[in-house]
Amino acid sequence: MDTTSLAEALHARTAAFAETVTGADPDARVPTCPDWPLRVLVGHIGQAHRWAADVVRSGPSPVPDPLDADPGAPATWADWLRQGAEDLAKTALDAGETPVWTFFGPQPARFWLRRMLHDTTIHHADAALTTGTAIEVAPDLATDAISEWLEMLSNPITASLRPDFAELCGTGQTLQLRPDQNQAWLVTRAPDGIRWARETKAADVTLAGPVQDLLLVLTRRRPAEDVTITGDRALADHWLAHTAA
Repeated sequence: MDTTSLAEALHARTAAFAETVTGADPDARVPTCPDWPLRVLVGHIGQAHRWAADVVRSGPSPVPDPLDADPGAPATWADWLRQGAEDLAKTALDAGETPVWTFFGPQPARFWLRRMLHDTTIHHADAALTTGTAIEVAPDLATDAISEWLEMLSNPITASLRPDFAELCGTGQTLQLRPDQNQAWLVTRAPDGIRWARETKAADVTLAGPVQDLLLVLTRRRPAEDVTITGDRALADHWLAHTAA
């Protein structure tokens, strides 16, 4: 996805998130983020978009605490969320190919558009679970979200940011994610981290199903039983236990 497509997708996903939380109880507990009421989830999205825009403009700054975010009155949530997404999209588009700071070294500003887009998508699923509404993730968006998640997991820096991810190291065990359409992802647990490629071949365990379901299972927003698992179930359970987003 190019920068313009990412910006458009961020606008659309943020608007969908805003629609999901509009009129909902701000104190309702988010089942997949059990320490957060809905107000904090909303605050996190708007706060994260604004923080990422500031990073693009000015460089690194401490990651903010979602509990410190103030989304304002529920009646103003939609506008507040839209403004944060617009700020990030415009800032990233203005930056173009100029390298900016990221956790993984300098990269074009679209890194933050992509990161915030997929973070917003997963938290939209949290909001949908909280409000009892449905969510739809377009196949191309879900596909890119899975690839981005694997890119981060396979980067050596990630284990230093999230120690649990170091538990993904292995001795060559393989896990395949096979969507109903498009090519599969093959993940290998190597002694020094994970490797992945877009290929379909025999693996120790395979998770198969619609790509949206695979994304939501991988990020622990839906139970593993929502996809078809064949092979070493313990390997799948270990992976899911150490990769919660």
